[in-house]
Amino acid sequence: METRTWAREHVPALTALLTAVSLALVFGAALQLLPVDALPNPEALLSAIPHVNAVISLLAIGTISAGVRYIRRGDVRKHRTLMLTSFGLFALFLALYLYRVALLGPTEFTGPAVVETYLYYPFLFVHISLAIVCVPFVFYALLIAGTRPVADIYETRHRIAGRIAASLWLISFSMGIAIYAMLYHVF
Repeated sequence: METRTWAREHVPALTALLTAVSLALVFGAALQLLPVDALPNPEALLSAIPHVNAVISLLAIGTISAGVRYIRRGDVRKHRTLMLTSFGLFALFLALYLYRVALLGPTEFTGPAVVETYLYYPFLFVHISLAIVCVPFVFYALLIAGTRPVADIYETRHRIAGRIAASLWLISFSMGIAIYAMLYHVF
């Protein structure tokens, strides 16, 4: 059986598998459970990653927003290009984030305890929750789009999953930039 046909018939299972693997990597890195002895540990690169990821997040916000605008105008080709670009930016962001956090652990908040307790942690909790919830919607929308001709996509739940994914992605990336600002510029 052709791979694309097989994938088309197993989108929910592939979505679950990709989600589980992705979240296992994220939690494994955040809890420093991944083997990292073979990874290079250049301080300049590790120091630059949060700043690079902030730029990647801004670019992703732009590509997601533009992708939504283009599909509303009926331009499927530009929408697809922008959403694939968004996913590529997300994958790059995640790879850099996982690399850094696996080696150094999560960045500690250095601001006042009252801000940490009543602003930073609740904000971080919502950001992380949205990012987690977003993952299966992103994979589902991508798998539907990647395994079907454009005309067949309209008969699926791609539109619903895509709307949810884009909304959660935009909020999560925006909150991530605010967290970056709190960690590296405000406090």
